[in-house]
Amino acid sequence: MNSRRIKAWAWVHKWSSLVCTVFMLLLCITGLPLIFHHEIGHLLGTEVDAPKMPAGTPRASLDRVIEVAHALHPERVVQFVSQPEDDDGLWFVTLTPTPAPTEDFKSVAVDARTAKVLAQPKFDEGFMYVMFKLHVDLFAGLPGKLFLGFMGLLLLVAIVSGVVLYSPFMRKLDFGTVRRERRPRLKWLDLHNLLGIVTLVWAFTVGATGMINTWADLIIKYWQYDQLSTLLAPYQGQPEVPKAERGSVQRSLDVALERAPGNKVSFIAFPGTAFSSPHHNTVFLRGSEPFTSRLLQPVLVDAKTNAITASPELPWYLTGLLVSQPLHFGDYGGMPMQILWALLDIATIIVLGSGLYLWLKRGNAVPATARADEAAHQAAVPLAQPTATATATATAKAGS
Repeated sequence: MNSRRIKAWAWVHKWSSLVCTVFMLLLCITGLPLIFHHEIGHLLGTEVDAPKMPAGTPRASLDRVIEVAHALHPERVVQFVSQPEDDDGLWFVTLTPTPAPTEDFKSVAVDARTAKVLAQPKFDEGFMYVMFKLHVDLFAGLPGKLFLGFMGLLLLVAIVSGVVLYSPFMRKLDFGTVRRERRPRLKWLDLHNLLGIVTLVWAFTVGATGMINTWADLIIKYWQYDQLSTLLAPYQGQPEVPKAERGSVQRSLDVALERAPGNKVSFIAFPGTAFSSPHHNTVFLRGSEPFTSRLLQPVLVDAKTNAITASPELPWYLTGLLVSQPLHFGDYGGMPMQILWALLDIATIIVLGSGLYLWLKRGNAVPATARADEAAHQAAVPLAQPTATATATATAKAGS
């Protein structure tokens, strides 16, 4: 590249990095404990586990489970029931003042075999809640999510421009070289560039999936407008099914599982909620393989007659969202992948921190022998890499 193009790329890289670096540092720091949220929950005693019972123990009717949970909060309505991916002996019943989306919810954990209440976990307090909210939306709701999504976009710009600049600025050095014989700033510059290029693919992947996750609310709303409204055309003009006229939720689950044998239930959305319609219990099923367990298959079951209305395939944009969430957190490969994700996150924090250090120290004098080397790097310090964890979304919260 000629000097004019290098200067243009350096300008793009510098300002895209500077604008988002502080926020990405925050996301990396808050994202680190979120990688191990299940393990930390067990240590803190906030995770609920179903008691061990012999294999083949009969399961209680889901209607009974809902009845027991609703009795604790009779003034509320049941919005969702869900099961953890790794424990089918447990049901979580989510109750809210109205079916509309809200953060005012109560969760009741009920044993799926005995229909006994095990706990009423609170997801809106404690250390992990603070980490989650800072990481997802900065306690600012949808505007906060969209703002962080924009920061993620700037990070992707910073990474691409950093890759473009890496070759011309590092061509005189062997890969992996960290110069230690001169001032500390030069050493940190080499370390910054080395860690940045080593974590490049991971950082871009995690940054992109994090940005996608910030759009979750908008993607779900578009799915409702784009496809769900067409499926519900026969119900147009009909009032919502009164609670007294609704059929068995257990039967809704049974017919949905009959439609997709081999699948497991992820969660059930009740009539009028964000993931259903005023006329249906929408059963979201998942596969049994590591990859397919992340993909959901909605089955719309008439809440009154328990007849299946539709079982549409999810559109590509919802599939992309569902795949991006576990990939973002390193959930595909168990503990080994979580540890790898954590190490890469720490490396990213070093990249971000060293970038800030290099920027703050940019005016310091350097030896004459080092000045020529640093002059080329000065305009193109890659200040940031994408965050190691991104937003869990309202979808994940509804299904947990």
